[in-house]
Amino acid sequence: MELFQYPYMQRALIAALVIGLAAPALGIYLVQRRLALIGDGIGHVALTGVGAGLLLNRSPVLVAVIVASLGAVAVELVRSRGRTSGDLALALLFYGGIAGGVMLVGLSDSTPSNLLAYLFGSLVTISPPDLVTIVVLGAVILVLMVALRPALFAVSHDEEYARVSGLPVRALNMLIAITTAVTVTIAMRAVGVLLISALMVVPVAAAQQVARGFRATMTAAMALGLFAAGSGVWVAATANTAPGASVVLMAIASFLVVALGGAAWRAVRRHRVPAAAPAPEPHEVVLESS
Repeated sequence: MELFQYPYMQRALIAALVIGLAAPALGIYLVQRRLALIGDGIGHVALTGVGAGLLLNRSPVLVAVIVASLGAVAVELVRSRGRTSGDLALALLFYGGIAGGVMLVGLSDSTPSNLLAYLFGSLVTISPPDLVTIVVLGAVILVLMVALRPALFAVSHDEEYARVSGLPVRALNMLIAITTAVTVTIAMRAVGVLLISALMVVPVAAAQQVARGFRATMTAAMALGLFAAGSGVWVAATANTAPGASVVLMAIASFLVVALGGAAWRAVRRHRVPAAAPAPEPHEVVLESS
């Protein structure tokens, strides 16, 4: 397309594809741990970092990475020590993060449009330095999630078994928390803090409909995330819609297609496979005489 001849659209596409790969690669562990909504909570904390960066005339993304990482570590410590439930910790993140972000942005000299760009994403405003940051951090997240897959799966599936097996459970939990914060932060400019959790969870949910086994599910989720990111940017470019919302809607559309297609395929298989003949009752067994 002609629009993709422009550098800003090329940067938008590359950033979306990187995030489309990295977000599901991390999200599958969050889904396994039943923390699918933690991305929303950390996103709100990242918004406080954005407000602090704007107020202090520092890089909003860099400050957001630091603040979101600290928030993620705090939530993980609260969750692991059992002093409060995970739901309550996430609620504190939601409300405190969004309130702090709105207040700090209001105290700064920024306009409301700056806040909206981080809330809902603004792919076309990604600068070359932003793209470098997204690509480098996205690649690091992707490598960690794939290389440490056995250990991270063990921790996400059963912490007690992982601890008995000699794995550094606390360190791995902190790694998941910090990489979640970094993923949310680099995705702010692409899909926004209010929508990033969907890109972490929806491709994983779609992959679970058809894939069997953790590795296959992870691979399928990354492929679906890549498709949603690329097709979402294309839809946004052709229909002049918001890129972040288009990416998420394409992810949801892929989930519906995969879920309906998988259900139809299972129904066809059940129809084609004949019912097994019932086993004869003991008194119906007849022994042939020689």
